[in-house]
Amino acid sequence: MNETTATDVQHMVRQIIADLKHKPGALMPILHAIQGELGYVPNDTVPTIAEGLNITRADVHGVISFYHDFRATAPGRHTIHICRAEACQARGCRTLERHAQQALGVDYHQTTQDGDITLEAAYCLGNCATGPSIRIGDDIHGRVTPARFDALIDQLQTVPLIIQAAQTGADRKEDSTHG
Repeated sequence: MNETTATDVQHMVRQIIADLKHKPGALMPILHAIQGELGYVPNDTVPTIAEGLNITRADVHGVISFYHDFRATAPGRHTIHICRAEACQARGCRTLERHAQQALGVDYHQTTQDGDITLEAAYCLGNCATGPSIRIGDDIHGRVTPARFDALIDQLQTVPLIIQAAQTGADRKEDSTHG
């Protein structure tokens, strides 16, 4: 984080604490609000949270590290959740998990080296009849085979290239009209 961004983040965290510290069990709503704003709870906000709630840094860190929904590092541009609930297990999610981990080169709670995709486990996506299921952002996909997983990943990685190519083409047209 650069200095301006870090200052903005600390200001936002202080505002969230001020808004929520009077709630019973305020730590959880505060952590959810921070993660909702930033996509994760930065490690350098832990002292601010602890001070704001008059608890130890260890207490804050313990909650962040205990609950798998909280992240201490920024997620990738896309987050993929693979359902690991019993219905999806009965329909082959373990094979899908192994394939996804190998194809992406990451384990759960990790992000690909290019920062594009974060892989997470889910314990029910509510799509039991059509498992194994995954969620990419807000979209749930059922009956996901390794081949379908690869196709979905290809779509994630090629859509920005298509948009970029269209923008580059528009830039070229602008350049030729001003030239």
